[in-house]
Amino acid sequence: MALAAFDAEAGAAAKPVAEVADAGAAFVLESKGTWWHAGFHLTTAIVGPTVLTLPYALRGMGWALGLTALSVIGAVTFYEYSLMSRVLDHCEARGRRHIRFRELAADVLGSGWMFYFVVTVQTAINTGVSIGTILLAADCLEIMYMSISPDGPLKLYHFIIIVAVALAFLSQLPSFHSLRHINFASLLLSLGYTILVSAACIGAGLSKDAPVKDYSLSSSKSDHTFNAFLSISILASVFGNGILPEIQATLAPPAAGKMMKALVLCYSVIVFAFYLPSITGYWAFGSKVQSNVLKSLMPDSGPALAPTWLLGLTVLFVLLQLLAIGLVYSQVAYEIMEKNSADAAQGRFSRRNLVPRLLLRTLYLAFCAFMAAMLPFFGDIVGVVGAVGFIPLDFVLPVVMYNIALAPPKRSPLFLANTVLMIVFAGVGAIGAFASIRKLVLDAGKFKLFSNNVVD
Repeated sequence: MALAAFDAEAGAAAKPVAEVADAGAAFVLESKGTWWHAGFHLTTAIVGPTVLTLPYALRGMGWALGLTALSVIGAVTFYEYSLMSRVLDHCEARGRRHIRFRELAADVLGSGWMFYFVVTVQTAINTGVSIGTILLAADCLEIMYMSISPDGPLKLYHFIIIVAVALAFLSQLPSFHSLRHINFASLLLSLGYTILVSAACIGAGLSKDAPVKDYSLSSSKSDHTFNAFLSISILASVFGNGILPEIQATLAPPAAGKMMKALVLCYSVIVFAFYLPSITGYWAFGSKVQSNVLKSLMPDSGPALAPTWLLGLTVLFVLLQLLAIGLVYSQVAYEIMEKNSADAAQGRFSRRNLVPRLLLRTLYLAFCAFMAAMLPFFGDIVGVVGAVGFIPLDFVLPVVMYNIALAPPKRSPLFLANTVLMIVFAGVGAIGAFASIRKLVLDAGKFKLFSNNVVD
């Protein structure tokens, strides 16, 4: 039944949206937003607590190469997202407004295996991020709890349940557009903890308890190479989102040109929120920085390297923003559910549609919570997600779709540049996936199912 529904959707992908209206489009991806609302959604999708891994990414490459890679990937993703937006605008101008990534891929690239590839990768990314946000939010709760009651009886899975219940309640907000106020608050929270963490890193770097600053790279050439590609995969994960068409779908039509304003808003926040903790975190801890710079500020042995109130406020801001991120990345799953379970002819709050929405969204979050409790080592999977998920959707497909849909001359600098980007990032994705999986295998001894500790 589900496969048949996807087959029908793939076949309908080239039709105007009005001809294929469904509950997923009408309820979850309703098009009522402004460009700044889209900017809030996009910022929440990209600027999250993963920025706290950026000093670790620099550790794998060093100052010069690390900051260069951060700048290049930032510029490339802005360019790629602008290309995808132009492809969406191009299709809309010809009567084919696409509100789903999979529909866009089916229209531009054909409705065969590519449609199912996008569905599979996008679903894996969104589910993986949902699992990760539940796990990391529960970890934040546990940190706050342990600081108040070090010998308390609550375990990690208790906090996972608390976070899942909170998300199940918030998930009843019916549409992506209805998250606009939450995502504005998310933007402010990201700026807040970025400032707090950076201030803490500066203070730690200047304190008498600061570790000796060592910025040397691995002496092993193979380890150095693998670490560099792992860092690139982490950067791809941090900049990736994989849901830009769904975000652009929230714009009130005509959407042409509005997404560029949203991208400028988002990347204005990115410049501040990415560079500040990257530089201050790597400066303070050097090659000893952990995969989450907060862990470096709160070492297992010795005193904390920042005031307790500052660390507590940072963890609270991170926790609250994780709830917003979990909601954003669940929207694709909710849209698929409602497309196949709801009746667009009846009201979104009618009993016919409210009961399936409540049941299916709660079951989805229960599944994500169970996986978070069973596999509490999501931090080591970030690089794999970036390489096999975000790189194809955010670095390879946009340039391919632009070259096909807008068909620039094959010898033009634009076509050639897009082709080079496609080849380079396809190769980077393959090598990054190998490097990330290699690290996962090397760290396998640390992993324990249903552990009470989150493995970084």
